[in-house]
Amino acid sequence: MLKNKSYIGISFIILIFGIYAVPKIVDRIQNNEIVKGDRLDKVSNSSKTDKNLILIGPAPKFELKNQDNLMISNETYKGKVYVLEFFFSTCPTICPKMNLSLLDIEKTFFGNPNFGIVSISIDPEHDTPSVLKSHRELLGVKSENWNFLTGDKTYIFDLSNKGFNLYAGENNKARGGFEHSGLFALIDKNGNIRCRKDDYGNPILYYDGLDKKGVRDIQQDIAILLKE
Repeated sequence: MLKNKSYIGISFIILIFGIYAVPKIVDRIQNNEIVKGDRLDKVSNSSKTDKNLILIGPAPKFELKNQDNLMISNETYKGKVYVLEFFFSTCPTICPKMNLSLLDIEKTFFGNPNFGIVSISIDPEHDTPSVLKSHRELLGVKSENWNFLTGDKTYIFDLSNKGFNLYAGENNKARGGFEHSGLFALIDKNGNIRCRKDDYGNPILYYDGLDKKGVRDIQQDIAILLKE
C-alpha cells in the first residue's frame, strides 16, 4: 500500500514537471536556444558588447599638404578606417617607437583599400613636403593611404590640442624641442572617433602607440570597424 502511494506521488511530481518544463524545452528547441542557459547567455551577450566600439564623436576636420605637395583632408579618408597620429621627423624619443607600431599596423592591413594612416607633423617649419617624403621613404612605407602631412604651425597645434585633445607643444628643454602624445586616434568610415572600453567600463578614447597591448588592441578594433 505504501509502495503504491509512493509510486503515485512520484508520478504526480513527474507530471507536474512535464507540464511546467516540457513547453519551455520545446520553445528553446524551436528558437535554437537549447544549449543556452543563464550563464551562457551572459557570456554571449558580453562578447557582443565587447565588439561594439564606443562612438566618441566626429573627428575634427583637417586639410594639410602631404609629402607629394597634394592637399589631403578628412574627406580624403571618407569611407575608410584610419589611424591618426601627431609626430615630427627629427623626434629622438617616442616617435621611432610610434613609427614601428604604425609600420606593424600597416603590414597587418596592407592592400586593404579601406584602411589608411595619417601622420601630422608638429614641426612643420622643418618638416616640409620634401623632408616628409624622404622620411616616408626612410621608414619604408608602402601604403598609398599613409600620408605625412604638414602646414601652418598654429593650425596644427590647434588641431592637436583643441581638436583631438592630443597634447603637442614646443619645449626648448625637451629632447628635439617638442613634446607630444604617444597616442593614436582611431576613426571609422563615417569620420567618427571610436574606441574600446577599459577594464572598468570607461572609454579609453585613444590607443597607446608605445605599448604592445595598445597596438594589439587597435589592430583588433580596426578589423572590427572594417567589417561595419
